[in-house]
Amino acid sequence: MSWLTNFVRPKIRALVGNNVPDNLWEKCSVCEQMVFYKELEANLRICPHCNNHMKFGVKERIKDLFDLGEFINIKYDAQQQDPLKFKDSKRYVDRLKSYREKTGEEDAIIVGYGRIGGHKVVAAFFDFDFMGGSMGTVVGEGFIAGVDFAASKGYSFLAVPCSGGARMQEGIFSLMQMPRTVVAVNRIKEAELPYIVLLTNPTTGGVSASFAMLGDIHIAEPGAIIAFTGPRVIEGTIREKLPDGFQKSEYLLEHGMVDMVVNRKDLKDTISKILGILTHKKY
Repeated sequence: MSWLTNFVRPKIRALVGNNVPDNLWEKCSVCEQMVFYKELEANLRICPHCNNHMKFGVKERIKDLFDLGEFINIKYDAQQQDPLKFKDSKRYVDRLKSYREKTGEEDAIIVGYGRIGGHKVVAAFFDFDFMGGSMGTVVGEGFIAGVDFAASKGYSFLAVPCSGGARMQEGIFSLMQMPRTVVAVNRIKEAELPYIVLLTNPTTGGVSASFAMLGDIHIAEPGAIIAFTGPRVIEGTIREKLPDGFQKSEYLLEHGMVDMVVNRKDLKDTISKILGILTHKKY
């Protein structure tokens, strides 16, 4: 965006002074059009030029989906473990501390309950800003706590993954969250409660290989990457060019891996209608 920095912004500052915010506009990663920040936020971070669904924060998503934005957090064991005493460019415990300070959250999952279109729902949201939404032991504890609460109260369960997969810093302990979350999903199904998964960009790795693909209904946002591993790794393994749009939500819809692709603006109404059908209740 050098033309903005070197030409447009100085021109604006020459007219109105130096109080011009740096985040006045944002460039769409798909069509490369410039969109005013306030317009983008009012449009739920959907590009008005090409319908590209850009990164959407967890708090904004909760506010958009839940009635009146009311969402009550469910407590779970957030005590972090560092069983491998892992260190790369930074100690794992220090990395966790910095992400907690950055996001204000204990880990990459936010679990709570409220109403969507009047229907009582427990939801587990993954926060990509916290270590890429990766799934470690604390994330597993949060997911299971949400399931236990939903099963005890008779609430529907909504999972909203946004993750790069299992957390490498915890090794086998993070991989064990895959079967743990699968067992938890089975408890929801045994209780005959709806389990809906909203697949957002990206949903990959151990998350997509466990609870994320076990929903009664799978809804995906447009253009979301949904996969186990990235296309470059696959192409390097099979030495073939992958089809256009491979691993995107529209491709998965065409091949029967997801049930519907829904615009972000229509998600609340769609989920509410599905819950009404599955629970035989209008509210």
